[in-house]
Amino acid sequence: MIAPPISPAPGSGNGVSPPTVAVILPVFNEARRLEKTLSELLAGHPFDEVIVVDGGSTDASVEIVCKLMTADASGSQPVPYLIQAPRGRACQLHAGAQAASADALLFLHADTTLPPDAVEQIRNAIRGDYPSGCFDVRLSGRHFLFRVIERLMNWRSRISGIATGDQGLFVRRDVYRMLGGFAPIALMEDIEFSTRLKWVGKPARLRGPVIASSRRWEERGITRTILLMWALRFLYWLGVSPERLARWYYRFP
Repeated sequence: MIAPPISPAPGSGNGVSPPTVAVILPVFNEARRLEKTLSELLAGHPFDEVIVVDGGSTDASVEIVCKLMTADASGSQPVPYLIQAPRGRACQLHAGAQAASADALLFLHADTTLPPDAVEQIRNAIRGDYPSGCFDVRLSGRHFLFRVIERLMNWRSRISGIATGDQGLFVRRDVYRMLGGFAPIALMEDIEFSTRLKWVGKPARLRGPVIASSRRWEERGITRTILLMWALRFLYWLGVSPERLARWYYRFP
């Protein structure tokens, strides 16, 4: 398939302002870590927009965002804003992208920590005419198997050009809209979308790294979780519907 042409990257010419960057954070009952995550994003990173998309949380997630929205901002620190969307990562991510006006969109999990220069890395990639990209990932746990997992994740992504949600996927907003954004599917939305992104151009691979929480591996068992994820991706490749895969995924204890 031949990709349609896209316009020059924002901020790629001499004397042009640097591309603006929005971070989009989908949340559902993330009160335990949300205040820390948002505070770090606001204080430590020069984002132009911080968009939180709540999927119907029943804990204090919404209250935490509202508190930070009304707090006194220092300097050029952006004020986060909150939108509501139907529960489901794909729907929430798409709603956030539709609300953003920045040149580039970064999709971030609430339990993922960015490197200090994340925004500058993204801006440099956009200036370099990359339509999209992601970061290398590290896992927060200390078990030696996590070092193996993260190396395999980075190797797989580098070879395949496919990014998963843990890796801080980013994309130019015009490219996102041209492709129609995330498909409204129950699982594998990141893989499906990054597969389409490759039609447009080679994704940037930023060294980062982002630090992704190893909580799900620790709670469910490292080996069991690895086998589950491999099985789900293999079945998706075989054509099993994301809705069926999601039922199996959320049934996993």
